[in-house]
Amino acid sequence: MSDIAGTLRGHGDSPPGKDRGVEHGSRDATIIDRFEAAAIQWPAAVAVTFEGICIDYRTLDRRANQLAWELIAGGVGPEDIVALCLPRGIDAIISILGVLKAGAAYLPLDTALPEERIDLMVSDAAPKATITISSLAARFGRHVLCLDTLAADLRLRPGHAPKDADRVRPLHSAHAAYVIYTSGSSGRPKGVVVSHREVVRLFSAAHAVCACGPEAAWTLFHSYAFDFSVWEIWGALFHGARVVVVPQSITRSAEALIALLSEERVTHFSTTPSVFYRLMEADASRCDLRNAALQKIIFGGEALRIERLANWWSRYSGDAPQLVNMYGITETTVHVTEALLRPDLIAGAAPGFIGSALPDLEVYVLDGRLQPCPEGVIGEIYVSGEGLARGYLRKPGQTAGRFIAHPFGMAGERLYRSGDLASWSGGGALAFHGRADDQVKIRGYRIEPGEIEAALLAVPNVTQAAVIARANGQGELHLVAYVSSSTGPLDISSLRQELSRVLPVFMIPAAFVHLPSLPLTVNGKLDRSALPEPPIAGVEDRKTTGDREETLLCAEAAAILDVTGVGLDDNFFHLGGHSLSATRLVAALAARLGRALPLQAVFDYPVLRDLAKRLREAPRAGSRATWQTTANDAPASLVQARLWLLDQIEQDRAAY
Repeated sequence: MSDIAGTLRGHGDSPPGKDRGVEHGSRDATIIDRFEAAAIQWPAAVAVTFEGICIDYRTLDRRANQLAWELIAGGVGPEDIVALCLPRGIDAIISILGVLKAGAAYLPLDTALPEERIDLMVSDAAPKATITISSLAARFGRHVLCLDTLAADLRLRPGHAPKDADRVRPLHSAHAAYVIYTSGSSGRPKGVVVSHREVVRLFSAAHAVCACGPEAAWTLFHSYAFDFSVWEIWGALFHGARVVVVPQSITRSAEALIALLSEERVTHFSTTPSVFYRLMEADASRCDLRNAALQKIIFGGEALRIERLANWWSRYSGDAPQLVNMYGITETTVHVTEALLRPDLIAGAAPGFIGSALPDLEVYVLDGRLQPCPEGVIGEIYVSGEGLARGYLRKPGQTAGRFIAHPFGMAGERLYRSGDLASWSGGGALAFHGRADDQVKIRGYRIEPGEIEAALLAVPNVTQAAVIARANGQGELHLVAYVSSSTGPLDISSLRQELSRVLPVFMIPAAFVHLPSLPLTVNGKLDRSALPEPPIAGVEDRKTTGDREETLLCAEAAAILDVTGVGLDDNFFHLGGHSLSATRLVAALAARLGRALPLQAVFDYPVLRDLAKRLREAPRAGSRATWQTTANDAPASLVQARLWLLDQIEQDRAAY
C-alpha cells in the first residue's frame, strides 16, 4: 500500500468505474470524468483566460493529455504525488489536469514561498516528479519536468486521453486528487489528502451556488496552493464555464480588480471578506461594478462581518449580485456551510452567521464531553459526511486526533474536530465564534502561531517566544511576536530576515516585542492575557515630517496602520502593512495629492523616505493605465511559461 493510500485506515478502494462510462454525477465519478464530459459537450468554449491569452476546452484537454502521457511514461500513476511549482497562468491549469489524468495527486507549491519551506514540503511529501519551469528547476533535484524546455517532447505524445488500461494502475474516485499543506501547531506544516470523490460531491452538494453554463466566468483569484482554488477551478471547468486567472498584480489593487471583473464579464467571484471590504471602498465612489456581469459573490477563508455589508446594500439590491457566505475547512474539502445573504433574510441574524450545512454533510456543536450543545450555547464544530478528507499525509497520530470515531453514527463513520467555535441560532443556522485553540485566520490564511513560535526558537539566542493575533483600530487582525533572549534586545530586522527564510510572508509578525521573560500563570503556563500591547511604532527622534509628500505619506501610513509616530525611515510592511493596506495607501495618496502612485511602488520602495521620492515622480491621477502591468514588469519565469503556452496554442491551431 502506498503512503497516500495508507494515510487513513478504513478508507478502502472501491472498484473502478468503466472508462469514460461513469455518470459524472455519480459517487464513482472522478474529477477527470467531470472535466472530460464538459470538454466533449463544449469543445470550442473558452476554458481559461490569462492576460489576453485564451485556450478552449479542446485545446486544454489535448495539452493535459499530452502531459499525462509524459508522466505515465515516467511511471507516474494513482497514489503517487506530483509537485507543481509554477507561476500563475494557463500552464498551471494544464499541469493540474495532466497530473490528474495520469492518475496522480498534485501537490501545489506557491512560487512565492521561501525555498526552505518548499524544501520541507517536498521532503515530507516525497513527490515522484516535479513540474516547474527551467528558472526554478535547480531547487528540486531529480525527476523534474520543465514545461518551457519540454515542448518538443510533449508534441510527440498522444493527444487523446489515457484510459485505465494505459495507466500504471486504474484510477477511481477514492484515489487521492491533491495534497495541500496547512500550518501546523507542531512547528511543521501538514499535508491534507483529498480524493476525487470528495471534490466531485462538493459541486453536487453546493449545486444551488455553483450551477452555471458555458456563458459563465469564474475568477481564479487565489493561489492554487490555497484550497479555495479547488472551488474556483472546478466550479468553472465542470460546467463548461471559463476560468479567469487573475494576475498577481491585479490581486493587489481593488481598482484594477473591478476593471478586470467588468472587462472579463465575470459572473462568479470567490473572495475573502478582507478583499471584498477593499473592493467595496473602491466601488463606493463610482459604483463601477454596476457595469460588471456579476451573478454571485462567494465569501470564504475567514470570518465575515455582516454589518460591514450595509454600505454595499445601500448601492446594490439584495440579489444583484447574490452574496453567499460559505464556511469551510481544508480537511472537509473547501466548504461546509452556505448562507444566502440578503438584508431581508439576515435581519436579526446572530453575528458570525454562517448558515447551515451542505446537504451531504452533518454539523454538530459539541461540548468537551462530546455532548450536543443546546441552542445559543457555544461549543466546538464537528463535521461528518462525504466531504471529509482522508487525513494528514504520513501523520497517523495527528489524523487520529482530528478525525475521530463518530459517537452518534454507524461503525466506521468519522467526525472531524474543527477547533472552531459556534452556536446554534434560530432556524437551525450556525453562528461562528472564532477558535477554540490558538489558530487564527488572517486575510484568508490559516495560521498556527505555534509554527511561528517554533521558527523563532530556532533563531540563535532566542530563549522564549509567543505569537498572538491582535486587532488594530480597523478591527483587522495582525500577528504580534513576543520574544526573550539570552543576549538582551534582538535586532528586529535580522529576526525578520531569519523568519523569511522559512516562513511565507503572511506568517511574518507585524510587530515584535522584547521582554526579559514571558509572563506565566501560577501553573507555569504562558499567560497570554498578560502579554502587553505592542509599543507604538516610531520613536521621538525619528524624522516624521519633511516636504508635503513626506508629511502626508507618514500621516496616511499612520492612519491606515493605526499607529503613531511613523517616521520616514520606517518600513511600511514592518509596521504591519500588507497588500490590502498598501492598496488603501495608494488610494489615499491619490485622493490627497492627486498623484497616481503605482501599487507596485509600495512593494519596491517599502521604506517611506524612498516611497516619498517615488511619489514625487508619479504622474497625475486619472489614467486607468497606471495600474496595468506591462510586459517589462513580468518576471522572467512567467515570460518563459507564457512563451511555452503560446507555442502550444499555435500547434493546436495548425492541427485544427
